Amino acid sequence: MKQVTAVKVGDMHAQTLDERGRIEVTDVPVKPVGDDEVKIKVAYCSICGSDPHVVGGIFGWEPPFGLGHELSGVITETGKTAAANGWKPGDRVGGNFRNYCGKCYYCTNAMEQWCENATEEPGMAEYVVWNMRQPVRVPDDVSLKNACLIEPVSIAVRVMDKANIKVGHNVVVSGGGPIGLLCLQLINLYGAANLTIVEPNPARRELAVKYGAKHVIDPINEDVAMLSDKITDGRGFDICLEVSGAQSAAETMLAISAKCARIVYVAQYPRDYNMPLNLYDHLYMKELDITGTFVSPYAFQRTAQIIGRLDLDDLTATVFPIDRAAEAFEAHLSGAHPKVLIHCNPDLI
Repeated sequence: MKQVTAVKVGDMHAQTLDERGRIEVTDVPVKPVGDDEVKIKVAYCSICGSDPHVVGGIFGWEPPFGLGHELSGVITETGKTAAANGWKPGDRVGGNFRNYCGKCYYCTNAMEQWCENATEEPGMAEYVVWNMRQPVRVPDDVSLKNACLIEPVSIAVRVMDKANIKVGHNVVVSGGGPIGLLCLQLINLYGAANLTIVEPNPARRELAVKYGAKHVIDPINEDVAMLSDKITDGRGFDICLEVSGAQSAAETMLAISAKCARIVYVAQYPRDYNMPLNLYDHLYMKELDITGTFVSPYAFQRTAQIIGRLDLDDLTATVFPIDRAAEAFEAHLSGAHPKVLIHCNPDLI
């Protein structure tokens, strides 16, 4: 089968993401299906903002390795145990790309995201084989194209869990990329007040307004702190979500937060970046609650139940066939599209 793979830089004509690797479509064998597994024919796999970082070596993986984790598809084969648990060929699914063991210390203490035995299978491929615990069924009113966003929507659901938004909270989202825009839509369901987006890209600011932002701030040409004070009557935001990954934005969250605010850092930052934190100002005098997120444990079933209420068409409008995966990554890196999808099997739409 075909699989999108990060490989070492090999020739001067390669479309490189950076000095470590480039994207190729390679042929790899399909895994056999075990008793508790299902084989999924992948329809779409969207490019995550983390994928270029992975190719660039943020996790220290040595190429070649497969890519992709935001997928939808159709089950074509089930193991005996999976079938006994209700899975069958023809089921339309998305779901959790991580397979947790369910037995280690973390899995048995409600911290499965830190599973000591977690495994992953690349999703930018014609087929994947998942444990029966990983898929969730796609609702009938959700297309396979939109269903590949079940995983990124699950991240937004996890952010809502960590943010603990209450009706009437003043909320700011820093970063209008896919996760930021998905968070905006969910925040609206909570009844947040003065929902604000901080985003330099004008097209993404327009989408943010479409998805419910009441205020927009351009951090390049406007004073974020001054406008935040104006929006919140000088009190700052009760909930601050930093989704851009920009170091300057990470520090801005501290400045525009209210007393007893909750700040959730959602994006990936450079491993060597240490954000300055003044314990007197930020923790003693403001009692800030600062947290982060890693993947989205315990969120996928709830995501499948809510995804049909979200407007996803703008995020799934740009699609490349799997044979043009390198072009898809270049389109993603251009910033011209809110999201880019790879169509892994053209007969599944």
